[in-house]
Amino acid sequence: MLLLWMLTLLQSLAVRSAVVKPLVTQRSVPSQSELPEGYLPVAPASGPHREGYQPVGVITVTKSSLIVQIPPSVSDCKPNTSGFVVTSLESSGRPGSGPLITNSVPSPTSLLMPSEPALEMSSEPTKPASAAASNIFGAPIATTQPSSVFEQRKDHPVPRLGVKGTGPYGTNKFYANFFLGNQTSPAYVHPYSLAWSKGHGSTSSWGIAISHTEASQIVYGEEEPDTKAAKYFLNPIGIQSLCLSASELESNTTLTTDSISSHSVNVNLHVDSKAEPLITFPMVQGMGFVTAVYNGGTPVIETGVFFTKVTKSKKETKSGATKYSVYLEDGKIWHVYGHSEKGDTFDLKVTNNRVATADKPFHGVVQIAKDAGNAESIIDAASGAYPVGMELSGTSSGSKGTYTFEFQKAGYSKAKLLMYALPHHYESFDSTTTKATSTIKLQTTTKGMAKAVIADSWTMAESNMPVSMGLAPWDPAHGPKTKLSVDAIKTITPVAMKELSQDVDQQSNQDSMYFGGKALAKFASICFTANNLLRNPKLAQAGLTNLKTAFERFITNKQKFPLYYEAAWGGLVSSASYETGNDGADFGNTFYNDHHFHYGYFIYAAAVIGYLDPSWLTKENVDYINTMVRDIANPSTSDKFFPVSRNFDWYHGHSWAHGLYDTVDGKDQESSSEDAMAAYAIKMWGRTIKDANMEARGNLMLSVIARSLNQYYLYTTQNDVQPSKYIGNKVAGILFENKCDHTTYFGANIEYVQGIHMLPLLPSTKFTRRPDFVKQEWATYFDKGRADKIQGGWKGILFANLSTIDPKAAWDFFTKNDFDPSWLDGGASLTWYQAYAAGKSR
Repeated sequence: MLLLWMLTLLQSLAVRSAVVKPLVTQRSVPSQSELPEGYLPVAPASGPHREGYQPVGVITVTKSSLIVQIPPSVSDCKPNTSGFVVTSLESSGRPGSGPLITNSVPSPTSLLMPSEPALEMSSEPTKPASAAASNIFGAPIATTQPSSVFEQRKDHPVPRLGVKGTGPYGTNKFYANFFLGNQTSPAYVHPYSLAWSKGHGSTSSWGIAISHTEASQIVYGEEEPDTKAAKYFLNPIGIQSLCLSASELESNTTLTTDSISSHSVNVNLHVDSKAEPLITFPMVQGMGFVTAVYNGGTPVIETGVFFTKVTKSKKETKSGATKYSVYLEDGKIWHVYGHSEKGDTFDLKVTNNRVATADKPFHGVVQIAKDAGNAESIIDAASGAYPVGMELSGTSSGSKGTYTFEFQKAGYSKAKLLMYALPHHYESFDSTTTKATSTIKLQTTTKGMAKAVIADSWTMAESNMPVSMGLAPWDPAHGPKTKLSVDAIKTITPVAMKELSQDVDQQSNQDSMYFGGKALAKFASICFTANNLLRNPKLAQAGLTNLKTAFERFITNKQKFPLYYEAAWGGLVSSASYETGNDGADFGNTFYNDHHFHYGYFIYAAAVIGYLDPSWLTKENVDYINTMVRDIANPSTSDKFFPVSRNFDWYHGHSWAHGLYDTVDGKDQESSSEDAMAAYAIKMWGRTIKDANMEARGNLMLSVIARSLNQYYLYTTQNDVQPSKYIGNKVAGILFENKCDHTTYFGANIEYVQGIHMLPLLPSTKFTRRPDFVKQEWATYFDKGRADKIQGGWKGILFANLSTIDPKAAWDFFTKNDFDPSWLDGGASLTWYQAYAAGKSR
């Protein structure tokens, strides 16, 4: 049955898989003559049994504090402690084209003439006059329907399988696999992964399978010849340590989801499509227990790893509670708690080494937690309470920001929640949350060791938010670099004049929102440079006039593939897939791929335009950009048209780019630097329109990203979060919820893999990509002339990145007489790169 399940799944994915060597502990079953005194064989439990799960003799031992059930092994079956892995990329929705605009840029036939009246903005954008609110997430950006300029659709190419309740719905969240594909790919709640078994797998269960992998189970790719780092690391899939099910669930079982929010969901199992939920699983990121709320179903606990023994505690952990401890063949211990709501007993009878069944229907809560080692008393104390949601709040005062997770709790009100925090959380905990952090740790799939926190809320603090960062080059040590030397101005000005003379309308008139946005952002940065750094407001005015004209095509939604507002999921999407039938059109924008990348460039360009020309900030233009912000970073449930925080995951500390595609390794993100770009763009747009809350959210988001990227994405030799066998790669490559792969979707050239975490070069770059990291990465891959051998736009990206540690070398490269324009990404400018490298020192 496991083989059938794997083949069915992998046929739909068209990927290759590798089986991991099983880790099986062999044991013998004692005969009756070998039993110690007091160990008596008992009759098998009665009742219905799934095919292939016949009752066998179970040894029951009663001791002073425990009742122990020891099932003998079933001779014709072996425990599945290894699962399977997917070693290739699941590329649905990924067109395989790179992120650079590679079309050659025609040289202008004439130079742009400076315009009157000259722009008057000579300093950085001023901050909002009013302070941010006490909760920067409390107020919505808007609650109105998106502008009529966006055609409205009620349909979407991806059906909402089993989704209940009103939208909008999160599309890039951990739970999406429950309503995509065949609904059986895992959801990674960290530290556990959960999947609907759907009659398959090693248990053939119809319940929810629970898995947790240890560091010893990580599978590594072959070593890279130069760095000796593993090409990838990943975690086995399909290990069904335990399954929570009910004897009533069979082949007509259906799965639905409801209460969908930014960090939580309810997953329901029904006996058929017409029935009410028999079991509801509230899922919240970081939950310490897997909780099942039974509504009259008969609990069944199944395992593909096999019981060695099951013990029942004679002592109640709480009033009305029953506790079992399950010992598995892999040597791991899981604790099971039953909390009755109607006085029902929760008596499990072990049928064999794969199944334990309750003796009657149950109304109440069943919880399961893995024992990390010497954790039983803490788990006992926290049992009975469980999270059903999480409310995010935040503050901003000067350079200090905080954000708080207030977990919504159900069950036993007197118990504190047991939740698992990731490394970037506990590194930034305030003193109160630090005190609530226990010594219990569990491995996560791609985020190192999680620590158990016994508290109903957490508060994280960021004390060095980049509040002084504006539109000019910036670094954490010296702040904005707003002045250039006379010599630098003389060098850069003719370059800016030539580049502003290019046809921005032609370059931005793309069949891709991504490439169109990159072109607009390119010209916006040149206009800013001309005005503020080159002190040439007349040249900036001339360029800005053309830029605003090109932007008007998008404001009026008359680009090649206009945007739709679709109400099925709730969001602003490209019409490309609707019109072409290609789910990978524009990098999968219609399917919610990469929205923060695509719209981030527009938001940044608008921030510059609105700063340089405040008269551009009409209601029409502000609403257009705010709609993009709402789509990717809506802060409030009061906005009923967009989900809260579609892309940025406040639990993980970074965004997920992967939209409505079913993937066994979960959500992923390829470009950490474009993630930072989107946060920076939101910050600057908030400053431009004088929205203090939006600017504060951007500052906070950028700070959290900087912290998380330097633990999960960008690796120095000091990194102790990711596996030591992997950090030699220096970057994650593509980071999934379940694996890291040192590659890209468009190729494995080293300039692609490293460079996708560099572009675009912005004032925020030195904040997220720290000098020690840049220095080590450069020495690993690009020093001693190796960068000189790179061709195309990636070469310019590498040398712009070099500005962080060697601005003189970068300046010399970008000002050399034989500089080849083909070394520039079509979405980047020589003007900005030169100004970025020059800074105050020139």
